[in-house]
Amino acid sequence: MQHSGPFSIPEFRGFVPEKARPWILIVFFVIYQFSGGVYMAAVSEMSGSLALMQEDVLMAGYASLVGLALTFTIMLRLKFCFTTKTSLAVTALGLIACNLICLHTSSVPLLVATCFTAGIFRMWGTFACNSAIQLWVTPKRDMAVWFCYIQLCVQGFLQLSGLTTIFVAFFTQWEYMHWLIIGLLLCLLLLTGVFFSNRRIIPKLPLFGIDWMGALLWAATILCAIFVLNYGSYYDWYQSSYIWMGTVFGLGALALNLWRASFIRHPYISNKTWTYRNVWLTFVLYFVLDILTSPSHELEMIYSERILGYDSLNLISLNWMVLLGIVLGVIFTYSFFALRKVTYKTMTLVGFTLVVGYLLMMYFTIDYGLPKEMLIVPLLLRGFGSIIIIITFITALSTTPFEHFWQSLTIQSFASACCGSLFSSAVITHVFKYTMKKNTMLIGATLDNVNTGASRVSSGWLWGSVQQQAMMVSMKEIYGLLCMLGFFCILIFLLKESSLRPKALHPKFSTIRHAIKHQLKMDRIAD
Repeated sequence: MQHSGPFSIPEFRGFVPEKARPWILIVFFVIYQFSGGVYMAAVSEMSGSLALMQEDVLMAGYASLVGLALTFTIMLRLKFCFTTKTSLAVTALGLIACNLICLHTSSVPLLVATCFTAGIFRMWGTFACNSAIQLWVTPKRDMAVWFCYIQLCVQGFLQLSGLTTIFVAFFTQWEYMHWLIIGLLLCLLLLTGVFFSNRRIIPKLPLFGIDWMGALLWAATILCAIFVLNYGSYYDWYQSSYIWMGTVFGLGALALNLWRASFIRHPYISNKTWTYRNVWLTFVLYFVLDILTSPSHELEMIYSERILGYDSLNLISLNWMVLLGIVLGVIFTYSFFALRKVTYKTMTLVGFTLVVGYLLMMYFTIDYGLPKEMLIVPLLLRGFGSIIIIITFITALSTTPFEHFWQSLTIQSFASACCGSLFSSAVITHVFKYTMKKNTMLIGATLDNVNTGASRVSSGWLWGSVQQQAMMVSMKEIYGLLCMLGFFCILIFLLKESSLRPKALHPKFSTIRHAIKHQLKMDRIAD
Protein backbone atom coordinates (compact mmCIF):
# COMPACT_ATOMS: atom_id res chain seq x y z
CA MET A 1 0.00 0.00 0.00
CA GLN A 2 1.08 3.59 -0.57
CA HIS A 3 2.22 5.99 2.14
CA SER A 4 -0.72 7.66 3.88
CA GLY A 5 -1.03 10.42 6.45
CA PRO A 6 1.07 13.55 6.92
CA PHE A 7 4.79 13.24 6.30
CA SER A 8 6.98 13.17 9.40
CA ILE A 9 10.50 12.21 10.41
CA PRO A 10 10.18 10.64 13.89
CA GLU A 11 13.96 10.40 14.40
CA PHE A 12 14.00 14.10 15.31
CA ARG A 13 13.37 15.33 18.83
CA GLY A 14 9.94 16.81 19.51
CA PHE A 15 10.99 20.47 19.68
CA VAL A 16 12.24 20.51 16.05
CA PRO A 17 9.49 21.93 13.76
CA GLU A 18 8.11 19.41 11.28
CA LYS A 19 8.59 21.74 8.31
CA ALA A 20 12.24 22.33 9.17
CA ARG A 21 13.21 18.67 9.49
CA PRO A 22 13.58 17.82 5.75
CA TRP A 23 15.59 20.99 5.15
CA ILE A 24 17.98 20.13 7.97
CA LEU A 25 18.65 16.76 6.33
CA ILE A 26 19.14 18.45 2.95
CA VAL A 27 21.79 20.72 4.51
CA PHE A 28 23.47 17.60 5.94
CA PHE A 29 23.27 16.01 2.47
CA VAL A 30 25.08 19.03 0.98
CA ILE A 31 27.86 18.75 3.58
CA TYR A 32 28.35 15.07 2.76
CA GLN A 33 28.54 15.89 -0.96
CA PHE A 34 31.34 18.37 -0.33
CA SER A 35 33.26 16.00 1.95
CA GLY A 36 35.75 13.36 0.89
CA GLY A 37 39.31 12.19 1.25
CA VAL A 38 41.17 14.26 -1.36
CA TYR A 39 39.69 16.93 -3.60
CA MET A 40 40.68 16.21 -7.18
CA ALA A 41 40.08 19.79 -8.32
CA ALA A 42 43.23 20.71 -6.35
CA VAL A 43 45.29 17.81 -7.69
CA SER A 44 48.06 20.10 -9.03
CA GLU A 45 48.44 22.02 -5.76
CA MET A 46 48.31 18.86 -3.65
CA SER A 47 50.81 16.92 -5.77
CA GLY A 48 53.26 19.84 -5.71
CA SER A 49 52.93 20.37 -1.96
CA LEU A 50 53.34 16.69 -1.05
CA ALA A 51 55.92 15.89 -3.75
CA LEU A 52 53.60 13.33 -5.31
CA MET A 53 52.74 12.60 -8.91
CA GLN A 54 49.33 13.70 -10.12
CA GLU A 55 48.57 10.04 -10.77
CA ASP A 56 49.10 9.32 -7.05
CA VAL A 57 46.53 11.93 -6.00
CA LEU A 58 44.09 10.76 -8.68
CA MET A 59 44.50 7.16 -7.49
CA ALA A 60 43.46 8.23 -4.00
CA GLY A 61 40.54 10.25 -5.37
CA TYR A 62 39.20 7.37 -7.42
CA ALA A 63 39.63 5.00 -4.47
CA SER A 64 37.09 7.18 -2.68
CA LEU A 65 34.65 6.57 -5.53
CA VAL A 66 35.24 2.80 -5.29
CA GLY A 67 34.29 2.85 -1.60
CA LEU A 68 31.23 4.93 -2.46
CA ALA A 69 30.15 2.53 -5.21
CA LEU A 70 30.53 -0.61 -3.10
CA THR A 71 28.38 0.86 -0.33
CA PHE A 72 25.27 0.86 -2.54
CA THR A 73 24.85 -2.89 -2.10
CA ILE A 74 24.67 -2.72 1.71
CA MET A 75 22.95 0.66 2.15
CA LEU A 76 19.61 -0.85 3.08
CA ARG A 77 21.26 -3.21 5.57
CA LEU A 78 23.04 -0.26 7.21
CA LYS A 79 19.70 1.54 7.40
CA PHE A 80 18.10 -1.44 9.15
CA CYS A 81 21.02 -1.97 11.55
CA PHE A 82 21.74 1.57 12.79
CA THR A 83 19.56 4.49 13.78
CA THR A 84 19.77 7.74 11.82
CA LYS A 85 21.53 9.49 14.71
CA THR A 86 24.15 6.75 14.96
CA SER A 87 24.72 6.74 11.20
CA LEU A 88 25.18 10.51 11.03
CA ALA A 89 27.49 10.59 14.07
CA VAL A 90 29.67 7.69 12.91
CA THR A 91 30.01 8.95 9.34
CA ALA A 92 30.79 12.52 10.42
CA LEU A 93 33.48 11.35 12.85
CA GLY A 94 34.88 8.98 10.22
CA LEU A 95 35.09 11.71 7.59
CA ILE A 96 36.76 14.09 10.05
CA ALA A 97 39.40 11.44 10.78
CA CYS A 98 39.91 10.79 7.05
CA ASN A 99 40.38 14.50 6.31
CA LEU A 100 42.92 14.81 9.12
CA ILE A 101 44.89 11.83 7.82
CA CYS A 102 44.89 13.21 4.27
CA LEU A 103 46.20 16.52 5.61
CA HIS A 104 49.18 14.99 7.39
CA THR A 105 50.44 12.15 5.20
CA SER A 106 52.25 11.82 1.90
CA SER A 107 52.14 8.01 1.87
CA VAL A 108 50.28 6.89 -1.26
CA PRO A 109 49.03 3.54 0.16
CA LEU A 110 47.73 5.30 3.28
CA LEU A 111 46.06 7.99 1.14
CA VAL A 112 44.36 5.35 -1.01
CA ALA A 113 43.13 3.35 2.00
CA THR A 114 41.91 6.51 3.77
CA CYS A 115 40.05 7.80 0.73
CA PHE A 116 38.47 4.38 0.17
CA THR A 117 37.16 4.50 3.73
CA ALA A 118 36.02 8.11 3.27
CA GLY A 119 33.94 7.05 0.25
CA ILE A 120 32.12 4.47 2.37
CA PHE A 121 31.36 7.02 5.11
CA ARG A 122 30.25 9.60 2.55
CA MET A 123 27.76 7.25 0.88
CA TRP A 124 26.50 5.91 4.21
CA GLY A 125 25.83 9.42 5.52
CA THR A 126 24.23 10.50 2.25
CA PHE A 127 21.81 7.56 2.33
CA ALA A 128 20.97 8.21 5.99
CA CYS A 129 19.86 11.73 5.00
CA ASN A 130 18.05 10.91 1.77
CA SER A 131 16.22 7.77 2.88
CA ALA A 132 14.46 9.80 5.58
CA ILE A 133 13.06 12.38 3.14
CA GLN A 134 12.19 10.25 0.12
CA LEU A 135 8.46 10.35 0.86
CA TRP A 136 8.72 14.12 1.27
CA VAL A 137 10.23 14.47 -2.21
CA THR A 138 7.90 11.96 -3.90
CA PRO A 139 5.01 10.56 -1.80
CA LYS A 140 4.33 7.90 -4.47
CA ARG A 141 7.98 6.83 -4.58
CA ASP A 142 8.19 7.70 -8.27
CA MET A 143 11.79 6.77 -9.03
CA ALA A 144 12.02 9.16 -11.99
CA VAL A 145 11.14 12.08 -9.70
CA TRP A 146 13.45 10.79 -6.98
CA PHE A 147 16.48 10.43 -9.25
CA CYS A 148 15.88 13.89 -10.72
CA TYR A 149 16.31 15.26 -7.19
CA ILE A 150 19.28 13.01 -6.39
CA GLN A 151 21.21 13.72 -9.58
CA LEU A 152 20.53 17.46 -9.41
CA CYS A 153 22.15 17.50 -5.98
CA VAL A 154 24.98 15.07 -6.74
CA GLN A 155 26.03 16.47 -10.13
CA GLY A 156 25.32 20.07 -9.17
CA PHE A 157 27.30 19.97 -5.95
CA LEU A 158 30.08 18.10 -7.76
CA GLN A 159 30.57 21.22 -9.90
CA LEU A 160 30.24 23.53 -6.88
CA SER A 161 32.75 21.44 -4.93
CA GLY A 162 35.31 21.91 -7.69
CA LEU A 163 34.66 25.65 -7.75
CA THR A 164 34.97 25.93 -3.97
CA THR A 165 38.18 23.89 -3.89
CA ILE A 166 39.90 25.97 -6.56
CA PHE A 167 38.88 29.29 -5.00
CA VAL A 168 40.04 28.16 -1.55
CA ALA A 169 43.33 26.82 -2.95
CA PHE A 170 43.91 29.94 -5.08
CA PHE A 171 43.35 32.52 -2.37
CA THR A 172 44.78 30.49 0.54
CA GLN A 173 46.14 26.92 0.43
CA TRP A 174 44.62 23.60 -0.56
CA GLU A 175 44.80 22.43 3.09
CA TYR A 176 42.17 25.00 4.04
CA MET A 177 39.57 23.09 2.02
CA HIS A 178 40.04 20.16 4.39
CA TRP A 179 39.75 22.44 7.42
CA LEU A 180 36.57 23.95 5.96
CA ILE A 181 35.00 20.52 5.55
CA ILE A 182 36.15 19.46 9.03
CA GLY A 183 34.43 22.54 10.45
CA LEU A 184 31.20 21.76 8.58
CA LEU A 185 31.30 18.14 9.76
CA LEU A 186 31.79 19.28 13.36
CA CYS A 187 28.70 21.48 12.98
CA LEU A 188 26.82 18.49 11.56
CA LEU A 189 27.94 16.37 14.51
CA LEU A 190 26.80 19.02 17.00
CA LEU A 191 23.41 19.47 15.31
CA THR A 192 22.94 15.70 15.18
CA GLY A 193 23.38 15.45 18.92
CA VAL A 194 20.95 18.32 19.54
CA PHE A 195 18.21 17.56 17.00
CA PHE A 196 18.13 13.75 16.79
CA SER A 197 17.09 11.04 19.23
CA ASN A 198 18.21 7.43 19.13
CA ARG A 199 14.66 6.28 18.52
CA ARG A 200 14.39 3.21 16.30
CA ILE A 201 11.33 3.10 14.02
CA ILE A 202 12.14 -0.11 12.11
CA PRO A 203 13.15 -3.56 13.38
CA LYS A 204 16.89 -4.04 13.74
CA LEU A 205 18.47 -6.32 11.14
CA PRO A 206 22.07 -7.22 12.10
CA LEU A 207 24.82 -7.20 9.47
CA PHE A 208 24.79 -10.97 9.15
CA GLY A 209 24.95 -12.85 5.86
CA ILE A 210 26.90 -10.15 3.99
CA ASP A 211 29.64 -11.42 1.67
CA TRP A 212 32.49 -9.28 2.96
CA MET A 213 35.05 -11.35 1.07
CA GLY A 214 33.15 -10.64 -2.14
CA ALA A 215 33.21 -6.92 -1.34
CA LEU A 216 37.00 -7.03 -0.87
CA LEU A 217 37.45 -8.92 -4.14
CA TRP A 218 35.30 -6.41 -6.04
CA ALA A 219 37.28 -3.57 -4.44
CA ALA A 220 40.53 -5.24 -5.51
CA THR A 221 39.21 -5.73 -9.05
CA ILE A 222 38.14 -2.12 -9.55
CA LEU A 223 41.22 -0.69 -7.82
CA CYS A 224 43.45 -2.78 -10.10
CA ALA A 225 41.52 -1.50 -13.13
CA ILE A 226 41.93 2.09 -11.89
CA PHE A 227 45.66 1.49 -11.31
CA VAL A 228 46.15 0.23 -14.86
CA LEU A 229 44.14 3.03 -16.46
CA ASN A 230 45.62 5.74 -14.23
CA TYR A 231 49.30 4.79 -14.36
CA GLY A 232 49.26 3.18 -17.82
CA SER A 233 50.50 6.21 -19.73
CA TYR A 234 53.18 6.98 -17.11
CA TYR A 235 54.59 3.44 -17.16
CA ASP A 236 54.19 3.09 -20.97
CA TRP A 237 51.43 0.55 -20.59
CA TYR A 238 52.43 -3.07 -21.06
CA GLN A 239 56.09 -2.26 -21.42
CA SER A 240 56.02 -2.12 -17.62
CA SER A 241 55.83 -5.04 -15.21
CA TYR A 242 53.65 -2.92 -12.87
CA ILE A 243 50.87 -2.71 -15.45
CA TRP A 244 51.12 -6.42 -16.12
CA MET A 245 50.85 -7.19 -12.39
CA GLY A 246 47.87 -4.88 -12.00
CA THR A 247 46.13 -6.54 -14.95
CA VAL A 248 46.82 -10.09 -13.75
CA PHE A 249 45.74 -9.35 -10.17
CA GLY A 250 42.60 -7.58 -11.34
CA LEU A 251 41.55 -10.35 -13.71
CA GLY A 252 42.36 -12.97 -11.08
CA ALA A 253 40.22 -11.20 -8.47
CA LEU A 254 37.39 -10.83 -11.00
CA ALA A 255 37.50 -14.51 -11.99
CA LEU A 256 37.61 -15.64 -8.35
CA ASN A 257 34.71 -13.35 -7.48
CA LEU A 258 32.49 -14.57 -10.32
CA TRP A 259 33.35 -18.18 -9.45
CA ARG A 260 32.49 -17.67 -5.76
CA ALA A 261 29.23 -15.93 -6.68
CA SER A 262 28.13 -19.01 -8.62
CA PHE A 263 27.79 -21.20 -5.52
CA ILE A 264 27.76 -19.16 -2.26
CA ARG A 265 24.41 -18.36 -0.66
CA HIS A 266 24.50 -14.54 -0.56
CA PRO A 267 27.12 -13.14 -2.97
CA TYR A 268 27.94 -9.47 -2.68
CA ILE A 269 26.95 -9.05 -6.34
CA SER A 270 24.99 -11.96 -7.76
CA ASN A 271 25.93 -13.21 -11.22
CA LYS A 272 22.24 -13.01 -12.10
CA THR A 273 22.33 -9.22 -11.65
CA TRP A 274 24.59 -8.94 -14.68
CA THR A 275 22.07 -10.79 -16.85
CA TYR A 276 19.34 -8.14 -16.66
CA ARG A 277 19.18 -6.17 -19.89
CA ASN A 278 18.93 -2.77 -18.22
CA VAL A 279 22.00 -3.53 -16.10
CA TRP A 280 24.48 -4.62 -18.74
CA LEU A 281 23.13 -2.27 -21.41
CA THR A 282 23.43 0.86 -19.24
CA PHE A 283 26.85 -0.39 -18.08
CA VAL A 284 28.07 -0.47 -21.70
CA LEU A 285 26.36 2.79 -22.68
CA TYR A 286 28.01 4.58 -19.77
CA PHE A 287 31.39 3.81 -21.29
CA VAL A 288 30.13 5.12 -24.64
CA LEU A 289 28.90 8.31 -22.96
CA ASP A 290 32.23 8.74 -21.17
CA ILE A 291 34.12 8.38 -24.44
CA LEU A 292 31.88 10.98 -26.11
CA THR A 293 32.40 13.44 -23.24
CA SER A 294 36.08 12.55 -22.69
CA PRO A 295 37.38 15.81 -24.24
CA SER A 296 36.17 17.54 -21.06
CA HIS A 297 38.86 15.64 -19.11
CA GLU A 298 41.83 16.00 -21.44
CA LEU A 299 41.41 18.05 -24.61
CA GLU A 300 39.54 20.98 -23.08
CA MET A 301 42.14 21.36 -20.34
CA ILE A 302 45.00 21.29 -22.87
CA TYR A 303 43.16 23.71 -25.14
CA SER A 304 42.26 26.12 -22.33
CA GLU A 305 45.68 26.14 -20.65
CA ARG A 306 48.17 25.84 -23.51
CA ILE A 307 46.38 27.60 -26.36
CA LEU A 308 43.99 30.05 -24.72
CA GLY A 309 46.28 30.61 -21.72
CA TYR A 310 43.63 30.36 -18.98
CA ASP A 311 44.71 30.21 -15.35
CA SER A 312 43.08 27.92 -12.78
CA LEU A 313 40.33 30.45 -11.90
CA ASN A 314 39.30 31.00 -15.51
CA LEU A 315 39.46 27.28 -16.17
CA ILE A 316 37.27 26.32 -13.21
CA SER A 317 34.81 29.12 -14.01
CA LEU A 318 33.72 27.02 -16.99
CA ASN A 319 32.00 24.80 -14.39
CA TRP A 320 29.30 27.47 -14.06
CA MET A 321 28.25 26.81 -17.65
CA VAL A 322 28.15 23.06 -17.06
CA LEU A 323 26.16 23.64 -13.84
CA LEU A 324 23.61 25.72 -15.74
CA GLY A 325 23.25 22.90 -18.27
CA ILE A 326 22.72 20.40 -15.44
CA VAL A 327 19.97 22.51 -13.89
CA LEU A 328 18.21 22.98 -17.23
CA GLY A 329 18.60 19.27 -18.00
CA VAL A 330 17.03 18.24 -14.69
CA ILE A 331 14.09 20.61 -15.28
CA PHE A 332 13.62 19.17 -18.77
CA THR A 333 13.87 15.57 -17.51
CA TYR A 334 11.46 16.21 -14.66
CA SER A 335 8.92 17.79 -17.01
CA PHE A 336 9.00 15.16 -19.75
CA PHE A 337 10.42 11.99 -18.19
CA ALA A 338 9.06 12.11 -14.64
CA LEU A 339 5.71 13.84 -15.23
CA ARG A 340 4.80 13.04 -18.84
CA LYS A 341 6.44 9.58 -18.79
CA VAL A 342 8.33 9.91 -22.07
CA THR A 343 9.98 6.60 -23.01
CA TYR A 344 13.53 5.65 -22.02
CA LYS A 345 14.50 5.45 -25.69
CA THR A 346 13.33 8.99 -26.43
CA MET A 347 15.14 10.47 -23.43
CA THR A 348 18.33 8.59 -24.28
CA LEU A 349 18.09 9.77 -27.88
CA VAL A 350 17.61 13.38 -26.78
CA GLY A 351 20.57 13.15 -24.39
CA PHE A 352 22.96 11.69 -26.95
CA THR A 353 21.80 14.23 -29.56
CA LEU A 354 22.69 17.08 -27.20
CA VAL A 355 26.10 15.54 -26.49
CA VAL A 356 26.77 15.23 -30.23
CA GLY A 357 25.68 18.87 -30.57
CA TYR A 358 28.38 19.77 -28.01
CA LEU A 359 30.98 17.86 -30.04
CA LEU A 360 29.91 19.49 -33.31
CA MET A 361 30.10 22.99 -31.83
CA MET A 362 33.55 22.33 -30.41
CA TYR A 363 34.68 20.93 -33.77
CA PHE A 364 33.60 24.04 -35.67
CA THR A 365 34.47 26.73 -33.09
CA ILE A 366 37.84 25.92 -31.48
CA ASP A 367 40.49 28.38 -32.66
CA TYR A 368 43.55 30.20 -31.37
CA GLY A 369 41.73 33.36 -30.34
CA LEU A 370 38.36 31.92 -29.30
CA PRO A 371 36.59 34.22 -26.78
CA LYS A 372 35.45 32.59 -23.58
CA GLU A 373 31.80 33.39 -24.32
CA MET A 374 31.90 31.02 -27.32
CA LEU A 375 32.30 28.07 -24.92
CA ILE A 376 29.04 28.77 -23.09
CA VAL A 377 26.69 26.96 -25.47
CA PRO A 378 28.76 23.77 -26.08
CA LEU A 379 29.49 23.30 -22.37
CA LEU A 380 25.86 23.94 -21.54
CA LEU A 381 24.83 21.30 -24.09
CA ARG A 382 27.28 18.83 -22.55
CA GLY A 383 25.85 19.30 -19.07
CA PHE A 384 22.28 19.27 -20.43
CA GLY A 385 22.69 16.05 -22.38
CA SER A 386 24.78 14.19 -19.81
CA ILE A 387 22.34 14.73 -16.92
CA ILE A 388 19.42 13.53 -19.07
CA ILE A 389 21.26 10.30 -19.86
CA ILE A 390 22.39 9.79 -16.25
CA ILE A 391 18.87 10.16 -14.83
CA THR A 392 17.41 7.93 -17.55
CA PHE A 393 19.94 5.17 -17.00
CA ILE A 394 19.71 5.09 -13.20
CA THR A 395 15.90 5.14 -13.37
CA ALA A 396 16.02 2.20 -15.77
CA LEU A 397 17.65 0.13 -13.01
CA SER A 398 14.49 0.45 -10.91
CA THR A 399 12.89 -2.14 -13.23
CA THR A 400 15.22 -4.85 -11.90
CA PRO A 401 13.91 -7.11 -9.10
CA PHE A 402 14.22 -5.55 -5.66
CA GLU A 403 16.74 -8.06 -4.32
CA HIS A 404 19.13 -7.13 -7.17
CA PHE A 405 18.35 -3.41 -7.41
CA TRP A 406 21.03 -2.27 -4.94
CA GLN A 407 23.61 -4.51 -6.58
CA SER A 408 22.75 -2.99 -9.96
CA LEU A 409 23.45 0.48 -8.53
CA THR A 410 26.92 -0.69 -7.53
CA ILE A 411 27.52 -2.14 -11.00
CA GLN A 412 26.44 1.08 -12.69
CA SER A 413 28.66 3.09 -10.35
CA PHE A 414 31.65 0.99 -11.43
CA ALA A 415 31.16 2.45 -14.92
CA SER A 416 29.81 5.92 -14.18
CA ALA A 417 31.99 6.91 -11.20
CA CYS A 418 35.01 4.60 -11.02
CA CYS A 419 36.31 3.38 -14.37
CA GLY A 420 34.34 5.14 -17.10
CA SER A 421 36.09 8.51 -17.05
CA LEU A 422 39.53 6.94 -16.57
CA PHE A 423 38.95 4.50 -19.43
CA SER A 424 37.81 7.26 -21.78
CA SER A 425 40.69 9.52 -20.72
CA ALA A 426 43.20 6.73 -21.36
CA VAL A 427 41.72 6.07 -24.81
CA ILE A 428 41.58 9.76 -25.80
CA THR A 429 45.08 10.44 -24.46
CA HIS A 430 46.48 7.54 -26.49
CA VAL A 431 44.66 8.68 -29.64
CA PHE A 432 45.75 12.28 -29.07
CA LYS A 433 49.41 11.30 -28.75
CA TYR A 434 49.18 9.27 -31.95
CA THR A 435 47.48 12.04 -33.93
CA MET A 436 49.93 14.63 -32.54
CA LYS A 437 52.89 12.63 -33.80
CA LYS A 438 51.25 12.09 -37.19
CA ASN A 439 50.23 15.72 -37.68
CA THR A 440 53.56 17.04 -36.41
CA MET A 441 55.32 14.89 -38.97
CA LEU A 442 52.99 15.96 -41.78
CA ILE A 443 53.07 19.70 -40.95
CA GLY A 444 56.82 19.79 -40.41
CA ALA A 445 57.72 17.63 -43.40
CA THR A 446 58.75 20.62 -45.55
CA LEU A 447 60.34 22.70 -42.79
CA ASP A 448 64.02 21.96 -43.41
CA ASN A 449 67.13 23.83 -44.52
CA VAL A 450 65.97 23.75 -48.14
CA ASN A 451 62.88 25.80 -47.23
CA THR A 452 64.05 29.42 -47.45
CA GLY A 453 61.07 30.71 -45.44
CA ALA A 454 61.76 28.37 -42.57
CA SER A 455 65.47 29.20 -42.49
CA ARG A 456 64.76 32.88 -41.73
CA VAL A 457 63.16 32.26 -38.30
CA SER A 458 64.53 30.67 -35.17
CA SER A 459 64.14 26.93 -34.82
CA GLY A 460 62.54 27.31 -31.37
CA TRP A 461 59.76 29.58 -32.61
CA LEU A 462 59.26 27.39 -35.67
CA TRP A 463 59.05 24.19 -33.64
CA GLY A 464 56.61 25.82 -31.21
CA SER A 465 54.35 26.91 -34.08
CA VAL A 466 54.41 23.43 -35.57
CA GLN A 467 53.50 21.90 -32.22
CA GLN A 468 50.65 24.34 -31.68
CA GLN A 469 49.23 23.83 -35.16
CA ALA A 470 49.53 20.04 -34.82
CA MET A 471 47.71 20.27 -31.49
CA MET A 472 44.81 22.19 -33.01
CA VAL A 473 44.53 19.84 -35.99
CA SER A 474 44.68 16.80 -33.70
CA MET A 475 41.91 18.19 -31.49
CA LYS A 476 39.65 18.84 -34.46
CA GLU A 477 40.39 15.35 -35.76
CA ILE A 478 39.42 13.75 -32.43
CA TYR A 479 36.26 15.85 -32.15
CA GLY A 480 35.35 14.73 -35.67
CA LEU A 481 35.88 11.06 -34.82
CA LEU A 482 33.75 11.41 -31.70
CA CYS A 483 31.01 13.10 -33.76
CA MET A 484 30.93 10.10 -36.09
CA LEU A 485 30.72 7.74 -33.10
CA GLY A 486 27.87 9.84 -31.69
CA PHE A 487 25.97 9.79 -35.00
CA PHE A 488 26.40 6.01 -35.15
CA CYS A 489 24.92 5.67 -31.64
CA ILE A 490 21.97 7.90 -32.58
CA LEU A 491 21.34 5.77 -35.67
CA ILE A 492 21.29 2.61 -33.52
CA PHE A 493 18.80 4.22 -31.12
CA LEU A 494 16.55 5.26 -34.02
CA LEU A 495 16.50 1.72 -35.40
CA LYS A 496 15.81 0.13 -32.00
CA GLU A 497 12.16 0.02 -30.94
CA SER A 498 11.23 0.45 -27.28
CA SER A 499 8.06 1.65 -25.55
CA LEU A 500 9.21 1.17 -21.95
CA ARG A 501 8.28 4.10 -19.72
CA PRO A 502 9.25 5.07 -16.16
CA LYS A 503 6.87 4.17 -13.37
CA ALA A 504 6.62 4.39 -9.62
CA LEU A 505 8.20 1.81 -7.35
CA HIS A 506 6.14 -1.36 -7.07
CA PRO A 507 3.50 -1.01 -4.31
CA LYS A 508 4.98 -4.02 -2.58
CA PHE A 509 8.02 -1.89 -1.70
CA SER A 510 6.24 1.38 -1.02
CA THR A 511 7.31 1.32 2.62
CA ILE A 512 10.55 0.32 4.27
CA ARG A 513 8.73 -2.21 6.45
CA HIS A 514 7.55 -4.10 3.38
CA ALA A 515 11.09 -3.97 2.00
CA ILE A 516 12.37 -5.56 5.23
CA LYS A 517 9.78 -8.33 5.08
CA HIS A 518 10.62 -9.04 1.45
CA GLN A 519 14.36 -9.20 2.20
CA LEU A 520 13.79 -11.62 5.09
CA LYS A 521 11.49 -13.72 2.90
CA MET A 522 14.16 -13.96 0.18
CA ASP A 523 16.74 -14.99 2.79
CA ARG A 524 14.45 -17.78 4.01
CA ILE A 525 13.91 -18.98 0.45
CA ALA A 526 17.66 -19.01 -0.14
CA ASP A 527 18.19 -20.98 3.07
